Amino acid sequence: MSRTGLNPGITQLLARWQNGDAAALDEIMPLLSDELQRVAARHMRKEKAGHTLQSTALINEAYMRLVDVELPFRDRAHFLAIASKVMRRILVDHARGRQRDKRGAGKKAHSFDEAIDIGEANDPRLVDLDDALNKLTEFDARLSSVVELIYFGGLTTAEAAEALGVSRVTLNKDMHLARAWLARELQ
Repeated sequence: MSRTGLNPGITQLLARWQNGDAAALDEIMPLLSDELQRVAARHMRKEKAGHTLQSTALINEAYMRLVDVELPFRDRAHFLAIASKVMRRILVDHARGRQRDKRGAGKKAHSFDEAIDIGEANDPRLVDLDDALNKLTEFDARLSSVVELIYFGGLTTAEAAEALGVSRVTLNKDMHLARAWLARELQ
């Protein structure tokens, strides 16, 4: 199966899962394990060595959260996009817990590129970036999704466009606008 091609088996399993067949998710996860590992590894690459979560633990935690998700998954790319968002949320929740006592006065402005290249889970830029992405979601949810899919999910522009149901040209325009919006917000 190519990364950009649809797998009708996965699409059918997603439909079964959405129709109440909980066992279908157990069938989906092994079929997508390599891609989920790739997404988790991309998230973990930005974390400090010795982080309390490893890629496998991140996938397992995401699995536990996905069990409760009630979204209409369209296909493999859409499922991976949601799984990536769930993984990011897990890491941000972890960072928020570690930063709770450290935030406040002296908050420093960050560039978008600097925030994207976060190196540690307890780095305050992760929380700042998450706050900015939440504001961007309120402004335009699709723009926020573009950032999450490409920067955090590791999807290609073709996969991200497919997951969002837009053309590559639209996706590129959205990415440019999202970067500008986030750069301004992080200043």
